[in-house]
Amino acid sequence: MKARLLIITLLILNCVINAQNILISTVGNPNEPSIYMDPKNPRYIVGGANISSMYYSQDTGRTWTRKNMTSSYGVWGDPSIICDTAGNFYYFHLSNPASPGYWIDRIVCQKSLDKGSTWSNGSFTGLTVPKNQDKQWPAVDRSNNNMYISWTEFDNYGSATNTDSSRILFSRSTDAGITWSTPVKINSLSGDCIDSDNTVEGAVPAVGPNGEVYVSWVGSNGIIFDRSTDQGNTWLNNDILVTTVPGGWDFMVSGTNRCNGLPVTMCDTSGGANNGNIYINWSDQRNGSTDTDVWLVRSTNGGNTWSAPIKVNNDNTNTHQFFTWACVDQSNGDLYFVFYDRRNYTDDRTDVYIAKSSDGGNTFTNWKISSSSFLPTNAIFFGDYTNITAHNGIVRPIWTRMQAGALSVWTDISINNGNYIYTSVNENNAFDFNADNYPNPGTDEFYVSYKLRYDAPVSIELFNSTGQNVVVCMKNERKEMGKHIETLNAKELGLVPGIYFIKLSIDGKVKLLKHVVE
Repeated sequence: MKARLLIITLLILNCVINAQNILISTVGNPNEPSIYMDPKNPRYIVGGANISSMYYSQDTGRTWTRKNMTSSYGVWGDPSIICDTAGNFYYFHLSNPASPGYWIDRIVCQKSLDKGSTWSNGSFTGLTVPKNQDKQWPAVDRSNNNMYISWTEFDNYGSATNTDSSRILFSRSTDAGITWSTPVKINSLSGDCIDSDNTVEGAVPAVGPNGEVYVSWVGSNGIIFDRSTDQGNTWLNNDILVTTVPGGWDFMVSGTNRCNGLPVTMCDTSGGANNGNIYINWSDQRNGSTDTDVWLVRSTNGGNTWSAPIKVNNDNTNTHQFFTWACVDQSNGDLYFVFYDRRNYTDDRTDVYIAKSSDGGNTFTNWKISSSSFLPTNAIFFGDYTNITAHNGIVRPIWTRMQAGALSVWTDISINNGNYIYTSVNENNAFDFNADNYPNPGTDEFYVSYKLRYDAPVSIELFNSTGQNVVVCMKNERKEMGKHIETLNAKELGLVPGIYFIKLSIDGKVKLLKHVVE
């Protein structure tokens, strides 16, 4: 019976969720994209891609503006994005200053107070020349606005000398990115500097419900976990081994010139049934060099113990699923994963899939999010990861696609909370006039009533739950002062059962009315 219900659920999802891919940019041969939305106002989203591209959207990802990031410290890729509790965005990246010998010498943090339109020159952490700083990632404690960052420091990037080693560093800012604490080493076992299986990399921080700071990374022993319960001042004396990674984190997937399976750390702070759960997501080839899979482990006790690895991709094919990233929707605890997937092919053609779990990682639904496949080649550097952000049921993945030898960056807007809709009207033009729609829910005929205080132009438009405009019922039609009732017919308008939003515009002022067609 459970299997039958699962099949029905998958069929429903396949019917309801239709990919709506949005091209973000083709400029600069972009790869290794990052994305983050403002949880307080998800219409604002900022993204980035190697080497120096920044993208911002003010309509939940429907349209994008690209800017080239500049800083006196230099901009050298590995972009990662975060948004603080005040709605300010931060763009972290590697450095490449003009001074000889100072390549990737620090981690730079540039700040935007206007949702991505303009950026500061930046602050930095980790400057210990001639050492190299690489692969940083940030997190924000939303209870106090502390910002945390962890990354890998190399004595000499790429060196095979036994005396050169790599380590995991941690730093924090308690003043909204103006200054950063002196970095501290948090790993017990260091790695080499080759940038392969025996190097310690992939340090992604997460914040727990009581301000705990969690970080995991991967090295020669597998995935390692550490934590701090005092905002990063002290850490465990002995790191915790989470799981081995058979085949290592640096493996080959045809069509890419390198493929990393680095871990992503998350924590549920939603206050829901799985509040406090810590999750780590990665990919590896434990099932063979032709069968890369996406994995998840879970801890329910602060990282002391961990579940066995759980497979996220639900296919049974001998194909590759790789370059995964994951996030928690902190409004409800849902988990979302994005990854490249070749389950539908016997060659290197590649799709983009999303997986979702609403039960703390026990079960997963998978669906294809890319509108068509693409064919990568190992002659062109494709990057090391994808990324995804989600809040209140609005989910925005980001990925790199290759077509005719050129790279481009994309997102998808099909996963959108039915209770949230963005229109192009400025929020300042909203006006609380009297309006209603009834009967609601309804089947065929329904009505929109409103009252005018003066003669005014009126428009009525209907949007579906993903924000698509499905029909214009009235456009700037002049109406006299007084009460009006407009009759609409679901069948005549071609409305199928579902959630719709009626956008009522009166003299440039707007009101949205939710309507359900049964």
